[in-house]
Formats: sequence, structure tokens, C-alpha cells
Amino acid sequence: MRGFQSVVRVLLSAVVFCLILTPSGWSQTFHWLGTLEPFTSSAAYGVSSDGIAVGASSQAFRWTSSLGMQSLGTLGGTTSHAWGISADGSVIVGSAQIASGQNRAFRWTQATGMQELGVLVPNSSSHAHAASADGAVVVGYALNASAQRRAFRWTQATGLQELGTLGGTESWAYGVSADGSVIVGRAQTRAFGPFEAFRWEGGVMQALGTLGGINSSAYAVSADGSVAVGLAETADGSGRAFRWTQALGMQDLGALAGFNQSTAYGVSADGSVVVGSSGGRAFRWTAGGGMEDLNITYARLFNGQLQFAFAVSGDGRFIVGQGFNLDTYRTEGFLIDTQAAPIPEPSTLALTGSGLLSLLALRRRRM
Repeated sequence: MRGFQSVVRVLLSAVVFCLILTPSGWSQTFHWLGTLEPFTSSAAYGVSSDGIAVGASSQAFRWTSSLGMQSLGTLGGTTSHAWGISADGSVIVGSAQIASGQNRAFRWTQATGMQELGVLVPNSSSHAHAASADGAVVVGYALNASAQRRAFRWTQATGLQELGTLGGTESWAYGVSADGSVIVGRAQTRAFGPFEAFRWEGGVMQALGTLGGINSSAYAVSADGSVAVGLAETADGSGRAFRWTQALGMQDLGALAGFNQSTAYGVSADGSVVVGSSGGRAFRWTAGGGMEDLNITYARLFNGQLQFAFAVSGDGRFIVGQGFNLDTYRTEGFLIDTQAAPIPEPSTLALTGSGLLSLLALRRRRM
């Protein structure tokens, strides 16, 4: 009997100890996304709120934890890229080759497959980079009659519509707000001159400036359109990740220790989480924590190096990008699920303890 009691006490102590001390991060998960055969590399450029990743492995792909990586095909050519996905995961956008070799912007849904969005002028190219929360608005850039790249906004009703420039000849659109009303990107400020990050709303294109240098680009925008992130030159010519708001202007987010360069590629819905790359290492930035190296934060989850964080889900939970997988010796897309495990409720501890004590009491009666 004493031996049985000792075993039960040990088990009870171990269970309670583990429940109390289990770190919340134990439920965080990491996925190397692999590649599409016979291709040997991949990258993930977008992620939905429920963890669907999209990107390219010579052809555009859609990845889910249950089905893995699936090709979205092309428009008759050999290659394609998925650059963005709607927040609800129903719409994927990107560019794909047609039979003649030109690239065309596409919009993909499960029901319709890959559909071409058209061009500004015949026999030219277009690229789609981002979609609104429900996928009804798509933004990107396309060639005009003068073979100049021009930012566009697309809807089913209007087709491709040019957004203009900041006084130069070319512009690119890379990000769009949840309702499709705010668009960010970059545009030339004079013909054949430098370009600046822009924020477009209501037909007006606003220059966001630089960090003291010449050029800047905005790559993503928050759900309400109030926060833009991207890359800007500093006075010494370095490229730095920035976070812009109307009230504060362009804020330099710095760089990881030992590096002087950084780029912000993605931002959460509320603008509080920014992801990107610094010195070839993926980072996450928050106001409270500053810039953290994801290779250090999640080191126990993978074998390799995370080089670029290209996108973050609206709630900040999922991060996708590209890195080098030391298990396969391939450059691959990745997805991190940063969700922490819930801390067990006190009732759970009590139930666990009472269950073991009941077992002990039952054993006593039988003895």
C-alpha cells in the first residue's frame, strides 16, 4: 500500500508541477512549406487570418496545414507567382505567364480558378500584388501605352484603373486597406527620377517622404489605412524599415544588432506588428519590444535560417516568409504560428489532483 501511495503522490506532484510551469510558447508551431516538384525553392508572400499561406515555387501555390502545398497553375505559360491573399483566405492574387510569355495579373478563387484581370493596353503585362479583406479590390501595376509601369486599382465593375504618379512617369501599388479605399506603393517624383512611398485615397496620391535620403517604398498598409510600412533611404544612403502614420510621419524602425539595413514588408491589421528583414534575418517589430530576430525567438522550432518575413496575418498570429532549410538544404517558404497555449484554469489543476486522490482512496478501500 505504501508503495502505491508513493507512486500516486509522485505522479500528482509531477502533473501539478508541469501544469504550473509549462511555458505558454509550447504550442507555437513552425512549418517549412516545401516546394512544388520538380522545383527546388519556394517563398511565401502572403497569409490569411486562418493561416493559409501563398507564394511561389516557380508556380503560384496555396498551402494549408492539412493539404500542404498545391499549385495554382498558370495562364498558359510556365511560371506564376501568388503575391497576396485576402484576409478571409477566399481570394489569391498574383501574376502568371500567358502562352506568349507576358505576365498578367490574376485573381484566383476555389470556384473560378485563376482568372486574368487584363491589361491597360493590348499586348502588354500586368501584376497584382494585394487584395482587400474580401478580395473585391485588387491592386498592382501594369504597363501603359508608353511601356511605363503604372499603379492600378481593380474591381469587377471598373476593371484596371490607373492611380497616377507623384509627378514622374511610373508608379507601383503593393498594399491595400481592408475596404479597398487606401492603397500604398511607390511612385516617381519626376521623370526618370527618384521615387517615394505613397498613400492613395479618394483619387489623391500623397507622398510619404523619406528618412533623409532620396528613395522610399511602401509595401503594406494596416486594415484601416492609417499605418504604412516599407523601406526608406537615410541620409547616409542606408535602407531602413519604416512605419508611417499621419500624426507621426515616417518612423525609422532601426535594424537588428550588427546590421545597418532593414526592410519592412508586412503589417498587422491594427498596425502594431511589423515584419521584415534585416541583414538577411527575418524580424518582427512591436512598439513595446522593438525589433526582434525571429531566428532567436523561435530557434527551438526549426533547423536553418529565416531570412525574410514577408507578411503577417491581421491579428499578428501567423508570419510567413523565406529561409534556408538545413534539413533539406533548400531555400523554402515558412510559416510560424505564434499562438501561445492557454494557461490551464485552476479547475483543471483541481480536477487533475482530485482524480488522482480518488484513485488513492479507492485503493485504500480495497486494501
